Amino acid sequence: MKRTHLPLNALRVFDAAARHLSFTKAADELAVTPAAVGQQIRALEDTLGVVLFKRMTRNLELTPEAERALPALRAGFREFEESVRILQDGQSSKVLTIAAPRDLTAKWLGPRLAAYALLHPEIRFVITAIDSLPDAVPDFTQSNLDLAIVFCVEPSEEGIHGKALGAETLITVGQGGGERIAHPGDPEAPGLTVADAGLAIDAAAAGLGVARVPAMLAEADLAAGRVTRLDEGEASVRRWWLIAPTPQWRQAKVRAIVEFMLG
Repeated sequence: MKRTHLPLNALRVFDAAARHLSFTKAADELAVTPAAVGQQIRALEDTLGVVLFKRMTRNLELTPEAERALPALRAGFREFEESVRILQDGQSSKVLTIAAPRDLTAKWLGPRLAAYALLHPEIRFVITAIDSLPDAVPDFTQSNLDLAIVFCVEPSEEGIHGKALGAETLITVGQGGGERIAHPGDPEAPGLTVADAGLAIDAAAAGLGVARVPAMLAEADLAAGRVTRLDEGEASVRRWWLIAPTPQWRQAKVRAIVEFMLG
């Protein structure tokens, strides 16, 4: 019999009835009626082409075929229970694997993870660096990720869920002058070229030019006075998105960190 055709619910009823040798007691355990137990047993006997119980006047007796089958059936249920336990262990893991661009981790994500860890000291983070290029989405299947933060218009991959951290603005920051520093988010700038927007902010703070960057990345440096905002900025078509495939998105630990970051 194919796995897809296994009458698992009826087998569970059979196991309960065999333990109690009573449809009534099996029904009490399973929270159904004795008639429902009897129907399941008859349907299972019809499917298998074998009699499972001898119906006596006041009780039930297992047939020899049923007695021979029960040990293997119960061993199978124990294996099912172990499989469920293993799956639940994965859901209850206290490790959160998050992928984000290096500049976002350094300028924005790191302090927020530290704040979250103070509230949830049992959580351990694994941070994976991903491409700083706009619209770059990591491969969740290859990287074993729980969550990723990307800079894109809107996630469009099938099976990917996401929530935006809010609207983003591109602003110019620096110490007052100089050529614009080039980075992957602003590749056509004529000045110094650096690997990401975070390094562009640091270069601007050092007086090496000005940087056109997402406002969220510059928040801490502006607050600390390392750089000055030099214009009103312009709305970006892209936003920072928290994304994950459906199975990861449903995990309690992922939902909790997403709510915290959105709060």
